[in-house]
Amino acid sequence: MTASLTNLVATYGLIAIFVTMAAESAGLPISSEIVVPLGGALAAQGKLGFGGGWTSLVVVVLVCSVANLAGSLIAFWLTRRYGEWVVLSRAGRWAGLSRGHLRLANRFFDRFGLWAVFIGRLLPIVRTYISFPAGLSKIGYVRFILATVAGAIPWNFALAFAGYKLGQHYEAVAATMGPFAIPIAIVVVILLGVAWWFGRRMGEDEEAAIQEEERALAPKSGRGKA
Repeated sequence: MTASLTNLVATYGLIAIFVTMAAESAGLPISSEIVVPLGGALAAQGKLGFGGGWTSLVVVVLVCSVANLAGSLIAFWLTRRYGEWVVLSRAGRWAGLSRGHLRLANRFFDRFGLWAVFIGRLLPIVRTYISFPAGLSKIGYVRFILATVAGAIPWNFALAFAGYKLGQHYEAVAATMGPFAIPIAIVVVILLGVAWWFGRRMGEDEEAAIQEEERALAPKSGRGKA
């Protein structure tokens, strides 16, 4: 994958950077740790146009950030449009999901929405998928866009600047970050497993609370109709 991404970006430049970074933010497992530093290296060599130098570096950061926003919006919209249906479907019930989880997602993002998306955009692996739980919540598009852009810009600048400084040795960025990727992935998987277990229990409790609220409202509705 590294060789394919390198050849793609080296051949098609900013177009390839935009497409790959949009795909990454839409949920595809594409490594920004390869693409963005390579863009910075190409900017340093003046191979992306714009006269090379800092101007090209800024363009790389902007293209990456806009691509991240585009891909994130796709994932966000798809989850907003179909996520609730999936949660309440037979597959969702099989996975232990319920209306309670939807309400919990809404409460979480109502309280931490901007920070959750912002911090998620700064974390490897998590940044690729943060748009999906955000889409299940009722967080607005404007807040989501602001948090996504605010998190994407520093991440992309750090990677592009590292590639810009390293030039032909941009792959050292990936090599440096590589040893941290697997431990982070393991920790994330463990946390997801723990979160799923606790989340299922919390969702069941929330579903029970919803049913209790519905039972409490049912007699009042009946008297109103009578």
